[in-house]
Amino acid sequence: MCGRFSIAKSKEEIAKRFNVSAPANFKPRYNIAPLQQLPVITSRNPNEISFMRWGLIPSWSLDASTAANMINARGETITSKVPFKHCIKDQRCIIPADGFYEWKKEGKAKVPFRFTLSSEELFCFAGLWDSWENQDTGEILNTVTIITTEANKLVSEIHERMPVMLRKDLERLWISESITDSQISSLLKPYDPQSMLSYKAHKAVNAAANDSPDCLLQAPKIYPGETFSLFD
Repeated sequence: MCGRFSIAKSKEEIAKRFNVSAPANFKPRYNIAPLQQLPVITSRNPNEISFMRWGLIPSWSLDASTAANMINARGETITSKVPFKHCIKDQRCIIPADGFYEWKKEGKAKVPFRFTLSSEELFCFAGLWDSWENQDTGEILNTVTIITTEANKLVSEIHERMPVMLRKDLERLWISESITDSQISSLLKPYDPQSMLSYKAHKAVNAAANDSPDCLLQAPKIYPGETFSLFD
């Protein structure tokens, strides 16, 4: 799955990399979590960054309770599962990022790991979005889900699933109006592990409320105030 990620570059870097305009209030994010706002570039608005809430609410849903359960969509079933199959036609998006996190259980603790490109450059996830209207207030809420696939060799050491990361030369194809069903299927594959790196991340990322640069740091051998135990 993909439950946390970062996009810690400046809005100028992001605008240049994806050839889009970025909102004036855009700021680096170090630990984006479900139900928070995240940046997207959609097939309907491909020239600028929009903000949507992470956790898909289908347009036909009676309430917003589905969001927490639909932060991810399995690439293998998005063309057949009801919450996603209507979105795949013309509600695709890319989600800029520079890294994502997964957790591995070590003893009694869950230890975070960060995954990036080897170059540490920006990349993007493949996603789907939808608009939902709150019938009580009339508010329109735009929401998004990140598509996942089976983990590559690098990520599988930590988790069996990983987000679909698009190659730079294929990003615009994903949000193209002329993309075919076979092309959609061909893009929903694990990313080349030789083009990625990972490291044990700082425990600051464990708290979803913590959105500081510390989240990007490599974990020290020992944290300040802690001591080694011979029995760990």
